[in-house]
Amino acid sequence: MSAKNPIVWFEIYVDDLQRAQKFYETVFQISLESLSPPGEEGEGFQMLSFPADMNSHGSSGALVKVNGMEAGGNSTLIYFNSDDCAIEEGRVESAGGKIIKSKFSIGEYGNCSLAQDSEGNIFGIHSMR
Repeated sequence: MSAKNPIVWFEIYVDDLQRAQKFYETVFQISLESLSPPGEEGEGFQMLSFPADMNSHGSSGALVKVNGMEAGGNSTLIYFNSDDCAIEEGRVESAGGKIIKSKFSIGEYGNCSLAQDSEGNIFGIHSMR
């Protein structure tokens, strides 16, 4: 594996796509866009993509609603980049989420906040400030 970011995609499974869309758009002040299901998937498969430049290093992902895949309860933790994680943290509860651990230092690696989205998924917010 090269030194480039090895993560190329993520998916956050949700129960209510519109509610989750509103949550992430509110907290991160972004717009999610409709994304066609891959391959022959289609029936019972809806996706909203986070903003991305697929030609750059780093990763992006989508909110995904798939019949048979329940939200929450998984063991993957995704961290979103931020200038100051306290800013996005301040929007979590009013957007329908919950703060799990308020902004805390991770030493020379910056700061993090842990939160739960409107669907029960836990995610992190990382900043160097």
